Amino acid sequence: MKIYHDLNSLPAIKNAVVTIGSFDGLHTGHRQIIDTLRELAHDCDGESVVITFHPHPRQVIYPNDDTMKLLNTVEEKIMLFEDTGIDHLVVAPFSIEFSQISSREYIENFLLKKFDPRYIVIGYDHKFGLNRQGDINSLKAYESDSLDIIEIEKQEIDDLTISSTKIREAIKSGYIDKANILLSHPYVLKGKVVHGKKLGHTIGFPTANLEPLHPSKLIPAEGIYAVRINVEQVFYDGMLYIGTKPTVDDEIKLVIEVNIFDFDQNIYGQEVCLHFIEYVREDQKFDGLAQLTKALQADERRVRDIFKSYHLDQNISACTIAILNYNGLEYLEAYLSDVDFSTRDQVDVIVIDNASTDGSASYVKEWHPGVKVVSLSENHGFAEGYNQGLKGINTPYTVILNSDVKVTENWLDPLVNILETDNSIGCIQPKIRSIEQPDEFEYAGAAGGYLDNLGYPFCRGRLFDTVEKDTGQYDDQQEVFWASGAAMVIRTKLFKKVGGFDKDFFAHMEEIDLCWRIKRAGYKVVYSPSATVYHLGGGTLSYDSANKIFLNFRNNLALLTKNENKRSLLWKIPARLILDGVAALRFLVSGNVSSFTAVIRAHFAFYGRFFSLLEKRKKFNSQLKDLSIGKENLSGRYSGNIIFKYFIGGKKKFSDL
Repeated sequence: MKIYHDLNSLPAIKNAVVTIGSFDGLHTGHRQIIDTLRELAHDCDGESVVITFHPHPRQVIYPNDDTMKLLNTVEEKIMLFEDTGIDHLVVAPFSIEFSQISSREYIENFLLKKFDPRYIVIGYDHKFGLNRQGDINSLKAYESDSLDIIEIEKQEIDDLTISSTKIREAIKSGYIDKANILLSHPYVLKGKVVHGKKLGHTIGFPTANLEPLHPSKLIPAEGIYAVRINVEQVFYDGMLYIGTKPTVDDEIKLVIEVNIFDFDQNIYGQEVCLHFIEYVREDQKFDGLAQLTKALQADERRVRDIFKSYHLDQNISACTIAILNYNGLEYLEAYLSDVDFSTRDQVDVIVIDNASTDGSASYVKEWHPGVKVVSLSENHGFAEGYNQGLKGINTPYTVILNSDVKVTENWLDPLVNILETDNSIGCIQPKIRSIEQPDEFEYAGAAGGYLDNLGYPFCRGRLFDTVEKDTGQYDDQQEVFWASGAAMVIRTKLFKKVGGFDKDFFAHMEEIDLCWRIKRAGYKVVYSPSATVYHLGGGTLSYDSANKIFLNFRNNLALLTKNENKRSLLWKIPARLILDGVAALRFLVSGNVSSFTAVIRAHFAFYGRFFSLLEKRKKFNSQLKDLSIGKENLSGRYSGNIIFKYFIGGKKKFSDL
């Protein structure tokens, strides 16, 4: 959708199909007009054009009338139009001078001259021009072979004629459910969080006090509401109070306070957006704080029950499948279609695009319109790319899925069921086989990840470069130490509370670092053979890439420094540096100079970041204390040393250990 605020900057529009109006609320009646507009544009190979006005005409014509409150700000209106599929939105400036033009001038000098329309589509009650003299009949006088006028009859729901005025009356009277039906979306109100008297904290109901951002925005009737709150693109359930606080305050001043459920962030100074779901009760004066508290407790129970039904009715997804993409067009073409069949239930699918240059983001938008594309301004790497892309996700579970993974039908269902039945499981991974050798495990995750006593990672089904065939030997559900970043399901809130991926890792081993933090908080990391996916592997960087070797060696030392207990670090870091040196010499002797150099670079990068890693360790330790559900979970930590077992002891399979 292209947006214009200047009538002099309009382009030539092919076979313009035009409609005009204030569109306050963009309600169901308005959407019938938009549907007709798009259908006509399609039929005549034209382009749809919506003309609306800012400021609202009544605010210009009656500037001293402060009773006129709006359902939408112009910014909200633009956002609503974004979802309608129109081609052009013209936000025409409305002024006293414009209001004085006759209906004839309006048609000839504004509509016909500026837009040269093929069709004009208007509602049955649309008026225009000086003193609102123009109507559908005025327009029909200009009909010709090249211009048709289409009238939209009045729209009704349950015998209630849909109009912005009636929606405003419903909201002012507390009939928010009726208003939402007519709007076809929840009524919204934006505000800035300001300091209040903090009384709510003392009675167990901390609230965010809101100051509405726009004085012309309609404030709903006083009382208690069930609302959804958008904080930095994440939605939370909560209950809202609008009123004068008669129980505790004699000052008659309207306040807006929201108690956000399961929320403990400091958001003073931030802008939040309220979505009104249901009116609960009117404002009341109670005989003291004890009665007020008891009433609020009952309100909370009622609101939580409302949201149980609401989430079921809305068919809100339990999972978001998040696929990070950087120039992965060939993988998206090959594997994205299968993702739609990941579960029998509703699921959201997003592609987080790391500023690709191969047209992959455009491909997804064109060929997979049901998939949301989150476009980032630069290549943030795997770690920060996911952190940025998942900011707005609030489904209970998030699936981290590589773009070069081929999923199987309904693979998600058993994994989500396991998470649903055991709240102590933080994340879970399926069995991961190779696309190129389907009867073998795949390098990146296989049947679950382990960590040895010096911090070297390995898998059930894969030790170093030795990958086993899958003969069912690991078909038991098992606690492991880490889940693969190629395919894992994690609790969304837990991902965010433990700090997400460490952006300084950029890529590789960030999932091991994440899982270690999850286990330090007492949660389980689980492998389940009840689901299988197939991974190409090396899709971004081949496994023997010098850059990959650099990242693996650097990040392995970093995750050890951040997560291992202090006493062990005193001998493990020196031991690791020595063993890494041996590995570097092996690369050099074999003639692999680039890999030798990569290990040396990794060590110098580690030295340069050592003190910042210690600071980060301190920060994460503090975070983990607050969300811990028990002592550190060491399941999946191998007490031996995989280097000696593999290279000296000749142990090539996990079952040999």
